[in-house]
Amino acid sequence: MGDILEFFEQMGFMNITIQQGIMLLLSFFLLYLAIKKQYEPLLLLPIAFGMLLTNLPGAGMYHSELWTAFLDANSPAYHSYGTIMREGGLLDILYIGVKAGVYPCLIFMGVGAMTDFGPLIANPKSLLLGAAAQLGIFLTFLAANSMGFTEAQAGSIGIIGGADGPTSIFLTSKLAPELLGPIAIAAYSYMALVPVIQPPIMRALTTKKERAIKMSQLRPVSKTEKIIFPIAITTIVALILPDAAPLIGCLMLGNLAKECGVVDRLSKTMQNELMNIVVIFLGLTVGATATASSFLDWSTIKIMVMGVVAFGCGTAGGILLAKLMNVFSKEKINPLIGSAGVSAVPMAARVSQQVGQEENPSNFLLMHAMGPNVAGVIGSAVAAGILLTMLG
Repeated sequence: MGDILEFFEQMGFMNITIQQGIMLLLSFFLLYLAIKKQYEPLLLLPIAFGMLLTNLPGAGMYHSELWTAFLDANSPAYHSYGTIMREGGLLDILYIGVKAGVYPCLIFMGVGAMTDFGPLIANPKSLLLGAAAQLGIFLTFLAANSMGFTEAQAGSIGIIGGADGPTSIFLTSKLAPELLGPIAIAAYSYMALVPVIQPPIMRALTTKKERAIKMSQLRPVSKTEKIIFPIAITTIVALILPDAAPLIGCLMLGNLAKECGVVDRLSKTMQNELMNIVVIFLGLTVGATATASSFLDWSTIKIMVMGVVAFGCGTAGGILLAKLMNVFSKEKINPLIGSAGVSAVPMAARVSQQVGQEENPSNFLLMHAMGPNVAGVIGSAVAAGILLTMLG
C-alpha cells in the first residue's frame, strides 16, 4: 500500500502548480497556432513543444537553476559545462548549443545557402534601406532601458525589431538568457504576422502616387560578382566588427557554397539536413527556457509590446529613408520596398509586392524588394554585433 501511495505522490498530477498549468495551456495554444494557423510552424512547433516539456512537473528535462549560476565564479553554486553534462537533463545538454551560440550560426549558414544576394548586388543602394530598417532595434533599446530593463536586457529586446529569429536568439543567449523564451516567441510571432503588421504602416507613410511608382528592371549579376560578394562582406564586416563575425561568417559561407558551384553536396546539406536538424534542437531548447517562473511575469508583457514597437519602427525606418532618397535621386524608388529592410525573408518582400500591386496591378516590386530584404539579414547581424560589443 505504501508503494502505491508513493507512486501517486510522485505523479505529475499531484505536483503541478497553477503557474505550470497556465504554461501548459499556453504551449497548447502555440501548438494550435503552428499547426492550424501555420504561423512560422517550422520553429514555433518545436518551441511550443519545448515549452510543454519544460513545464511538466518531475520530468527533469531542463533545470533553470543550473543555468542561473552557469560560469559565475562568484556564485556558491558555480557550474560549468561539465556540471551541466553530469547533472542536466536532455534539454539542458541540448541547450549548450544555444548558450555557446552554435545553433543560430548554423541556421545562418543554411539561410545563406538559400539566399540570392543578386538583387542587392545589382542595386547597392538597397543596403542603405536594409540599414535604415534596423532603426527599430536601437530606438527600442533606448525605450526598454528607460522602462527599467538593464542595458543588456534592453539590447536583447531591441533586436526583435530586426525580425530575425536566429539573431534574436544569438544575442539574447549572450546578453540576457533569462529573457530568451519570451524574446524568441515574440520574434517568431511577429515574423509570422508580417502581412498583418506591415501594410497599415506602409499605407500610412506613403501616398497612392508613391505606392504606384514603377521601377526599372535590375541589371544581370555575373557569377564572379556573386562569388566575390560573400568573401568581401565577411572580410569587411569582421575587420570592422569582430563580434558580428560568427553570424556574418556562417551566412556568407553558406552563400559562397551555393554560388561557387563546386560544392553542391555541401550546399544542399546546409539547406536541408543540417538546417532541419538544428531547427529542431534550437526550437526545443529555446522553448525549454520558457519556465513558469521566468515567463509569467510583467516583463513578458512589456517584451511583447516593445517587440511590436521595434518591428513597426524598423518598417517605418526603411520607408522613410526611401522617401528621402527620392528627394535627391532622379530615378525614383518605390518607398514600399524600404519596408522589406526587416530581415523576414522573403515574406516582407512579398508584402511590398502585394501592397504595390494594389495601387498598380502592373507593378512588380518583388525582386527590387528582395535587395533590402537580404540586406536586412546582414543589417540585423551587424546590429547584433554592435550591441554585443557595447554591452557584452
